[in-house]
Amino acid sequence: MEVLRTPDERFANLPDFDFEPRYADAGGLRIAYLDEGPPDAPPVLLLHGEPTWSFLYRKMLPVLAGAGLRAIAVDLPGFGRSDKPADPDAYTYAAFVAWIRGLVEQLDLRHTTLFGQDWGGLIGLRVVSEVPERFDCIVAANTGLPDGLHKPSDAWYQFRDFSQRVEELPVGFLVKSGCAHGLADDAVAAYEAPFPTEAHKVAARKFPLLIPVTEDDPGAVANREAWKVLAEWRKPFHCAFSDGDPITRGADKPFLKLIPGAQTSEHTTIEGAGHFLQEDAGEEVARAVVRFCGR
Repeated sequence: MEVLRTPDERFANLPDFDFEPRYADAGGLRIAYLDEGPPDAPPVLLLHGEPTWSFLYRKMLPVLAGAGLRAIAVDLPGFGRSDKPADPDAYTYAAFVAWIRGLVEQLDLRHTTLFGQDWGGLIGLRVVSEVPERFDCIVAANTGLPDGLHKPSDAWYQFRDFSQRVEELPVGFLVKSGCAHGLADDAVAAYEAPFPTEAHKVAARKFPLLIPVTEDDPGAVANREAWKVLAEWRKPFHCAFSDGDPITRGADKPFLKLIPGAQTSEHTTIEGAGHFLQEDAGEEVARAVVRFCGR
C-alpha cells in the first residue's frame, strides 16, 4: 500500500501550536497524536473530523492539561502528521474505527473520556461501543451516529456535492467557513499545512462519501449495532453542541432521547459558535469538559 507522509517542515512555526508530536502504529500506519498533561491522569481522547487535524484542539489542550487531565488529540489517518494512504479504497468507515481502536488499545487507555466532534464522534462512538470498558464518559459535540434511516440535512448534501465537484479541495476555506467568527490567515494556512498536494487530500475527499445515507450501507448496519450498546450506556453522556451549526443542528436529540446516561447528565449549548466550536470557543468547550469529567 502506497502511503504518503507530509514533510515535517510543513508543521514548523504554526500559530499557538508548540506541542510535541508523538507517534504510534495501528494497522500498519503511523498515527500521530499530542499527549499533554499528567501521564497517569484520566485521559480525554480528542477526535477531530473533516477536514481538520489536531491543530483544532490547540485552545483546549492547555485548559484540560491545566485541570489535571491527560489530553490526547489524535490526527486521524489521512490527516495532520499521520500517514496518508494514497488509495481512496483504503479509507472506509470500518477502517477508521479499527485504526482508532488500535490506538486506544496500544496506549492502553482506561477510564477515558471521549470528546468527538464531526467525524470524531462517528468514529469514537463506534470505538466506545466495541470496547466500552475503556471509557467512563462521553462528550458529543456537533456530531452524530447516522443509522441510514434518517436523511441528513440539506446543508450536508450541499457540502458533499461541493467536496466531490471542486477541482482543488480548499481545506482552509472549508474550516474558515465553518467558524462563526472567521479565522486568521495564519490559522487557515495551518489547516492547509498537512496537504501539500491534492494527492495528500484523499481522505478529506473520501470522508463525505462515507456518511451512511441508506439503511443497507455497511456503516449504517454497524452503527445500528453501536446504538444498541449506547442504549444501555448509563455512564455520563454529555452533549456540547453549538447553536450555529447548520450541519448538525438537532443531531443531539437522539442522544438525549435514547441514551440513559444522557438523560441524567448536564448538557451545554455553546452560544455564538459554528460547526468548529473548538475554534470559536475552545476554552469554553474545554472548561465544560472539565466540569463533565469532575462529575
